[in-house]
Amino acid sequence: MKIGSSAFNHHGEIPRVHTCDGKDASPPLAWTEVPPNARSLVLIVDDPDAPDPKAPKMTWVHWVLYDLPPGTGILPGAVAPADLPKGTRQGINDWKRTGYGGPCPPIGRHRYFFKLYALDTLLGGLGRADKAAVEKAMRGHVVAHAELVGTYER
Repeated sequence: MKIGSSAFNHHGEIPRVHTCDGKDASPPLAWTEVPPNARSLVLIVDDPDAPDPKAPKMTWVHWVLYDLPPGTGILPGAVAPADLPKGTRQGINDWKRTGYGGPCPPIGRHRYFFKLYALDTLLGGLGRADKAAVEKAMRGHVVAHAELVGTYER
């Protein structure tokens, strides 16, 4: 499975429009080679360099989506909640809200991991699930994984 973006290359700079310094709009994402036995996808976007890449103390979660239909293939840039693929559920990020929250590093150049997982099941109603709850529900069901990394410094 592969994931990419037309907005930035793997390990490349995330454009300002997709950050808190711009419009805070989610970047366009596309994926291919989803295994035929996948029943759903999970997308987790996080920053393991928080708050300072020279002394990271936590991983900050920017976006959690689950139960994405495996045949979707794309998420357009600046996707609104109402425009997510039918059946997609949103988890909560570390701002304690659903939806995308773009890079907003307090210091230094941070890495942002866009992690896509193919699962052999649907996760169903997890309520206001955070990353930890989604990852717990995924255990034993991941059939493929792809990753895209972008960077940003203010």
